[in-house]
This record gives sequence, C-alpha cells and structure tokens, in this order.
Amino acid sequence: MVGRNMAGPSNPHRRLPTHALAERGIAGEWQAQAGQMPDGAVIIAAITSCTNTSNPRDVVAAGLLAKKAKALGLVRKPWVKTSFAPGSEVARLYLEEAGLLSEMEKLGFGIVAYACTTCNGMSGALDPKIQQEIIDHDLYATAVLSGNRNFDGRIHPYAKQAFLASPPLVVAYAIAGTVRFDIEQDVLGTDTQGNPITLTKICGQAMQRLMPS
Repeated sequence: MVGRNMAGPSNPHRRLPTHALAERGIAGEWQAQAGQMPDGAVIIAAITSCTNTSNPRDVVAAGLLAKKAKALGLVRKPWVKTSFAPGSEVARLYLEEAGLLSEMEKLGFGIVAYACTTCNGMSGALDPKIQQEIIDHDLYATAVLSGNRNFDGRIHPYAKQAFLASPPLVVAYAIAGTVRFDIEQDVLGTDTQGNPITLTKICGQAMQRLMPS
C-alpha cells in the first residue's frame, strides 16, 4: 500500500512512514497547556527551495491544504516559525495563477527568499520568548522542513532534531505544532459544528491524490 513518508530524525536517509509514528517512538501522549509549548514542539516549519520548483505538484498540494485548513478555522501554532523559500519565481507564478499563494500567506507561509535558507541553518532568529522557554524547560524542540538535510544542529541550534517532509506535511505540522502529534490519527481541531478535523478530512479524496508518498 502506498502511504505518506517522512525522514528522520537526524538522518535524511532514515525513512519514517507516517502510519508508524507511534511505533517508532515519535508520536505519543502529550498535553496542550495554554501559554506553553508542548514536548516535541515544532519551532520551525519550512517549505524550502530544494523540493518545490521541480515539484510544483507538492507545492500546489500545500496550497490546497492551507486553503482547506483555513476554511475550517485551523491556524498554525503561535510558536511555529514558518517560511516559504522557492528556488525561483516560477513557484510564485503558478501559485498566484492557482489563487493559492494568498492562502499560504494566511497560514504563515509567505515567501521569504528565492534561495537556500533553512536547510543551511539560515532560518533566522526565534522569538526571544520562545527561545527562552526552550532554554528554561530544556524543551525537546524540533523542525519540519521539505529539504534534504536534517543532521542534528544543522537546521537551528534550538531545534534538537529535524524531520524531512513534503510541503503539504510541513503545513500540517505547522498546524499540529508538535511531532508528538500523530499526523495520521490525531485531531487537529474541530469545525463549527464541533466535528473532529483530521488530516484525512482536510485532504479529502482529491488531496490524497496530490499528497506524495
């Protein structure tokens, strides 16, 4: 069966099927507390230049996911620093043509550059309050990016480990806010009728065909 995959932690060649997050010890029990970051907090979620210009399907999928998530009332967690760095302006043009660039911007994935950024450790400084909370609580903080390098310490000094993922999964983790979240099973939020929203619900059958394995 074809399924979604990530890579990590720590090594780009370590395949991580998303259906196996719990059995691999990545996803697990965690508690959301108001005003505090959870264990496994995703402090950086970045769609990077090395995976999108040559794979427009991935970025369109990210835009569609962002659009549907926003329509359902979902937003990124406040501690997640998001960015979108295409390899060229071509990505901006096809997203604008599809009416999806503004949808990504609403979720925090505005274009920051047309070059390598996060993969080379150039994601920029964290909010000082977030950085201090990581230090004070010795928090296990992480990054999720659509790049090809995730060795410990490479992405950001305060992201203890990093996971490689497709652009739509990067968007999904910005909403989830922690790698302890089981992206295939757990509930991202509720709609206006109080119904649970999962990644599968956001995607629907059309999105499932777009999201890469």
